[in-house]
Amino acid sequence: MAGYESYVVVHNIAKRHNVGTLARSATAFGVTELILVGRRDFNAFGSHGSASHVRFRHFHSLIEVRNYLKEEKECDICGVEIADGAAQVNDHPFKRNTAFLLGNEGSGLSAKEYEICDFFVYIPQYGCGTASLNVTVAASIVLHHFGVWAGFSERVRDGSKFIVADKPVRQGRRNFCAGTEESIVEERKLRKESAENGFFDENGNETSSTDLLNGLFLNE
Repeated sequence: MAGYESYVVVHNIAKRHNVGTLARSATAFGVTELILVGRRDFNAFGSHGSASHVRFRHFHSLIEVRNYLKEEKECDICGVEIADGAAQVNDHPFKRNTAFLLGNEGSGLSAKEYEICDFFVYIPQYGCGTASLNVTVAASIVLHHFGVWAGFSERVRDGSKFIVADKPVRQGRRNFCAGTEESIVEERKLRKESAENGFFDENGNETSSTDLLNGLFLNE
């Protein structure tokens, strides 16, 4: 693989199956890490086993994500959004390692998500039947364009399929980003605070239809 790396930041996505499908696209297009913001457990439905082949990382907040990507990975953060000043993704406006932040299926990127982005890309459309693409479809297109720009090597094929690597040995809980004792304590604190704001009830169950990766965290 070429010297550049790509990352996907998963935050505030409403539909429960989309993280699994994002993991499948991430694996196909050479993503280094899929970063979850909020809770550490996730639903791998739709990944078709691909979630075992991509590294997951967890953060409690977007600020933590930005600090990690900027300071440790020397990444630009690219918002995928039909926004003023956004470049067409087919122009490949990339300069170095890039993390892609995709908006909520209904409302797009939030104000806080806009704040951590360095630049934006959008996917040109040529038909008149839809206002935007599904988040996983958009991710696939953008990640493919980044791979082309970065010069990623094509995976070896066998007939009409690409060869899948041996499944890695699983460590820890399935569909779960492991954390330190301190991070778990911090998560419980944030969940209690979120309950007061209507995100979760006192038992930790989601009550909002869109916030904090709603519905993505129960195993099938």
